[in-house]
Amino acid sequence: MSVTVRVPAKVNVQLAVGAARPDGFHDLANVFLAVGLYDEVTVTEADELRVTCEGPDAGQVPLDRTNLAARAALKLAERHGRSPAVHIHIAKDIPVAGGMAGGSADGAGALVACDALWGTGASREELLEICAELGSDVPFSLVGGAALGTGRGERLEPLQVGGTFHWVFALADGGLSTPAVYGEFDRLTAGGDVPEPQASPELLAALAKGDVDALAATVSNDLQPAALSLFPSLTDTLRAGREAGALAALVSGSGPTTAFLVRDADAADTVARALRASGTCRAVRTAAGPAAGATVL
Repeated sequence: MSVTVRVPAKVNVQLAVGAARPDGFHDLANVFLAVGLYDEVTVTEADELRVTCEGPDAGQVPLDRTNLAARAALKLAERHGRSPAVHIHIAKDIPVAGGMAGGSADGAGALVACDALWGTGASREELLEICAELGSDVPFSLVGGAALGTGRGERLEPLQVGGTFHWVFALADGGLSTPAVYGEFDRLTAGGDVPEPQASPELLAALAKGDVDALAATVSNDLQPAALSLFPSLTDTLRAGREAGALAALVSGSGPTTAFLVRDADAADTVARALRASGTCRAVRTAAGPAAGATVL
């Protein structure tokens, strides 16, 4: 018997970052939007825990117990006093190391799949608690839709979305380490006054109304200067997308994927073609949100 769970990518439409805390994390106001790029995680009973992966960039995915999907299986098994002996297969379509929560999605997907396969009957609260132990973005991968993440991003408040938002994503040739980007944020803001992170009321209203122009005027990412400092060529990608007609352009999360908000599906095709022709990125994807969170197929 096997269980397959589909999990979405995310874009941060707002990422407000506070100063470093004593534990090294940063308080965030992180407005997540799940978008229709998906990984599918299949778990099957096996003699031992193992992970396999297929799809674009699959060679960059760790197949040992550092993989968030493996860690999810281990944590759920430990809580319920059972063996974590499953084969986890990841069919990967979310960009790897791109600031779109692909690893987090796999963790959430494996957790939901193992819960269903083993019949552990874990509550939603327990699953979210395990997700938060796995990483800051993992709870949102479980929930999907749109949400405001506070704390280090793991405390979620669901948000209303009044329409569909269309996006183009440009994948960079290379990766960025999330800890390195936060370290650069700390360096760039050292000695300055870093305000407490707050969600923008105008941005939340734009999401709730489904108003793409208002959303374009309010998207922001406090990590963008740090990402551009470490990966300066992303500036060219952002410019190419704006020149092609994107309503807004920003680095997605800690990068290096760049995200472009566009008016509709036709505009997405136009911007995607221009970005492919620009020579400023290695691949381009289009997707719309909100998308559902981890779903058993």
